[in-house]
Amino acid sequence: MTKALRGGPAEAPGASVQADGQIKTLHLSTPVVQSSMWVLKPDALDLEYTRLMMGFLLFHPAPPRIAMIGLGGGSLAKFCYRHLPKSVIEVAEISAEVIALRNEFHIPPDNARLTIREIDGAQFVRDVAARPDVLLVDGFDADGVPPQLSSQDFYEDCRAMLAADGVMVVNLHQQDPELPDLLRRIRRAFDDAVFDVVDDDGANCIVFARNGPPFRAPDSVVPRRPGQLDRDGWRQLMPAFGQIAAAMMAL
Repeated sequence: MTKALRGGPAEAPGASVQADGQIKTLHLSTPVVQSSMWVLKPDALDLEYTRLMMGFLLFHPAPPRIAMIGLGGGSLAKFCYRHLPKSVIEVAEISAEVIALRNEFHIPPDNARLTIREIDGAQFVRDVAARPDVLLVDGFDADGVPPQLSSQDFYEDCRAMLAADGVMVVNLHQQDPELPDLLRRIRRAFDDAVFDVVDDDGANCIVFARNGPPFRAPDSVVPRRPGQLDRDGWRQLMPAFGQIAAAMMAL
């Protein structure tokens, strides 16, 4: 987490965008950065935790359907849209104010491959007809993870909506006093087919959970480029994927 950058804000009630000329950041009623974008590279992943969340590609190299909870500045949605051209992406965002700022962050308009829905993530995982191969959960408000996105029922609904062998990736705060309880809930919902990775700053805990057999240690700590991912995307993700592979060696 970083402090708010100086610059003229483009505001909507409860959400604001600040810029310093090179970087735009999204804030929700606090100085805490919720999303960050390089102005000259709007589709790049600026924050380390987002690159770690893309680790689902180690298990699903070419997912047909990706679901997300939490739009923010659209970092993950834009990256997947650009670098995974065969994937269809559906995003749940509860805040109309955040969705209204999509143009500030160069998020493409809705089309056949990208849909953004104004809906609570807890409802989203119960009514999505298509069973996604990947579910990315990155939903926060000004106070942290909302209760409806961290309950035992929520995580069980997440597993139920995933395709067979589907993968859920959750971003949690490493310093959250409730983190041990959240990890226990996820493990219970996914029958211990779970592992987690902490980013270099010790700020974010990225949890991987599979609707299938437990994860196993990889044959090598040097990951291979997923087939659908282009070389530009791979250059951004390779260090994070190496970190994930190293963490999995302990499984």
